[in-house]
Amino acid sequence: MTTTETKTKKPKTVKTEVEKTTKTPKIKKVSVKKEKLLKANAHTAPSNSKVVLRIRVRAYESKILDASVKQIMDTAMRYDAVIVGPVPLPTEIKKYTVNRSPFIYKNTREQFEIRVHKRLIDIINPNAKTVEALTNLSLPSGVDIDVKMM
Repeated sequence: MTTTETKTKKPKTVKTEVEKTTKTPKIKKVSVKKEKLLKANAHTAPSNSKVVLRIRVRAYESKILDASVKQIMDTAMRYDAVIVGPVPLPTEIKKYTVNRSPFIYKNTREQFEIRVHKRLIDIINPNAKTVEALTNLSLPSGVDIDVKMM
């Protein structure tokens, strides 16, 4: 290679501190519900400790499920709790296929299904009275409840 054929490399551009800080910051949008929840909980608890009581309700019949969810929400509202939900979760469908006849008509079959309806309720920063009232709540048979502290 001769000196005239040498490749010229472009110098790397280094951003200075001024250039890095002059970018416009991205603004995160907060939904109206979250703003209301944050304002409602501002006086009850510090911003770093957030306790959530997550209630998951399951039942075979949707009418009984909705009635028990309404009962849970009324009890929590009576003690001034902040409630998020009820959130309807996807219905779980279990299908079972059974032979109608074991010998000649083997190809004829019946299908049965069980539908499990689910709802999710979050109670944010519950006090002791709310938790006690929810534990003493009597719900109809056939309703399954899972309670978690998060």
